[in-house]
Amino acid sequence: MASILENLDALRRNIAGGVCLVAVSKFQPDEKIQEALEAGLRVFGENRVQEALTHWRDRRAVYADLELHLIGPLQTNKVKEAVASFDVIETVDRPALVDALVKECNKQNKTPRFFVQVNIGEEPQKSGVLPEDLMDLLRYAAQQNMHIDGLMCVPPADEPAGLYFALLRKLAMRHGFSNLSMGMSADYKQAIALGATYIRVGSALFGERI
Repeated sequence: MASILENLDALRRNIAGGVCLVAVSKFQPDEKIQEALEAGLRVFGENRVQEALTHWRDRRAVYADLELHLIGPLQTNKVKEAVASFDVIETVDRPALVDALVKECNKQNKTPRFFVQVNIGEEPQKSGVLPEDLMDLLRYAAQQNMHIDGLMCVPPADEPAGLYFALLRKLAMRHGFSNLSMGMSADYKQAIALGATYIRVGSALFGERI
């Protein structure tokens, strides 16, 4: 089995300048995360607030340049911990969450970066704002003085991802965003070709979970 450093070298050969690799550390054992840190990785993505606390609470003091991204759905009752723990929250998707985040950011005097998650395939089981509702959510966020940095999506698993990456890029261009978080282990090359500036990679870096 290839080491994380070997996998990272292979990934970097396919990543253009200006594209940030977010190492998806959800469900990874502690030794794998430490190996990734020792390989030089500093940008990590977690799906769950509680798991992020377990992985990163003590490491913050050791690795001052860590950048943690929340890439999973965020419930309003977890907003306090999310604002305290994450540098980037990629899953803003509804006005109630905007309200809770703005209130908590003011309380903690912290300003994470925010992405809006778009339910690009309009799948009922997935989080994210529907494409036709994106403008209203962006307008609402602006009214609450929340700065949105970019858009994020997870395309349908059983359809060609490129169609959905192209649609997210079109939405980003329409609304003036240059930051796009899209593409995972199986499709990151296609995502980069279609304008991704952040790719979220798990198994291609850490190896398949056993």
